[in-house]
This record gives sequence, structure tokens and C-alpha cells, in this order.
Amino acid sequence: MVTLNPNQGPTSGGNQVVITGTNFTGATSVKFGTKSASFVVDSATQITAVAPSNNASVQVTVTTPGGTTSPVWYYYILFPSKSSLSQTAGPLAGIPVTLTGSNLTTATSMSFGANTAVPTVVNDTTLNVTVPAVATPQTVGVSVTTVGGTTNGLTFTYVGAPTVTGMDPVSGPDYGGTASTITGTNLSDVVDVSYGPDSTAYNIIDDSTIVAYSPGGTGTVPVTVTSVGGSDSSRSFTYTVTPG
Repeated sequence: MVTLNPNQGPTSGGNQVVITGTNFTGATSVKFGTKSASFVVDSATQITAVAPSNNASVQVTVTTPGGTTSPVWYYYILFPSKSSLSQTAGPLAGIPVTLTGSNLTTATSMSFGANTAVPTVVNDTTLNVTVPAVATPQTVGVSVTTVGGTTNGLTFTYVGAPTVTGMDPVSGPDYGGTASTITGTNLSDVVDVSYGPDSTAYNIIDDSTIVAYSPGGTGTVPVTVTSVGGSDSSRSFTYTVTPG
């Protein structure tokens, strides 16, 4: 019985395939379908062949002075393609994302810049993966590797969590409208500012400054600044009761 390892490879060919069987001494040809492959006879029970290019499943045979082996199947895997990531930005700690594309069934790894992750294959068009963590904000290329090859073309942006170091003023009338200057770091990516449970209007001045406008409210409430990188609720705002 003849076996192939691996029994699949890219349509471009060029990968080594170890053929195991018997009586290989003096082999004169190895064919992948109608195409001849270069090969080396390692022993009477093993041949190492280089798969030629192709784009369909083919049968592999070995011919020796004693005859030709029974054919065994070899599968050519189409080059993968990517169309989108479910999220293209997230925290430094990483997040679960879904990659959609085609020819993804044989995916073995995904790379986010210099870091790799092992995806879960849902089907031929979908992969689930957890984006690996990094130490600093950055935008990296995303690639996926399958038996058919490696494809690039998407990016993922790591966003640092916002930190708030100051807020002024920290109190205002209960009817709202107080403009408070919030200072800190990583503020240019902020997507929400809330006073207690209520989101409010704000202007991003630069990466270290936001001006937020208090909504109406009562008592003392936490002020939460949120981006895709995380959130900071270290400051609070106190509503003063308006007479009358």
C-alpha cells in the first residue's frame, strides 16, 4: 500500500511529499496526475518527491522496472483569501475576532504583526481567533496561513486604554451643561463619555484633552471615559442642587 505525507499542498506546488511503499528501488518516474515530478529514491520503501503545480485533486503513481503502483489521491488546496475582520481595533490585551474569506478550511495559523495565534476553523469561509496581546499601541498586518499558502491585506490596530489624570471642574448644577476639561493619555480614540449611566456630548481636543458637557443629574456620579482600548472611571462629578 502506498501512502503520501502530506497528501495535500498548494496549487503552486514545490512542496516535498514523502511517498511510502515497497520495492521502490530503481524507480523511473513519479506522476501527479499527468505531470511528472522530480524525486529522490531514499530507500526501497521511501521516495521524496516535489509536487508539481496543479489546481485539482490528482492521483499519484510510482513507476519502477517492476511496474506501476496503484494510484493514491493528492489534493491541491486553493490559495486562501481574506475579506474582513469582525473588529479591526481593540485593546492591547487582545480580543476574540472572526475572519471571513474563502479557502480557509486548512488554516493552521494567523499572524498579527510579529505575533501568531492558532485559529479555530468554523468552515471554509470563517475562522475564529483571539488576537494576541502586545505591550504598546500599534497597527499591524494580519495574515492567515493554510496548506494553500499565506495571504495578507488586512490590519488590526491595538489601542491603548484611556487614562484620566485630571478633570476640572468636578461639580456643576443639576440641570447640566457644565463644560469640564478632562486630561490624560490615549484620549484621541475615545468613543464615549458618561456621567453615571448617561452618555454625554464631548469634544476631543487632542490625545491628552477632552472637553465633556455634563448631562442633567443628581448626587455624585462616576465619569467614565471609554475607547476600544478600555475605560477609565477614576473621576467623579457632583451635581449641585439648583434653588427654586
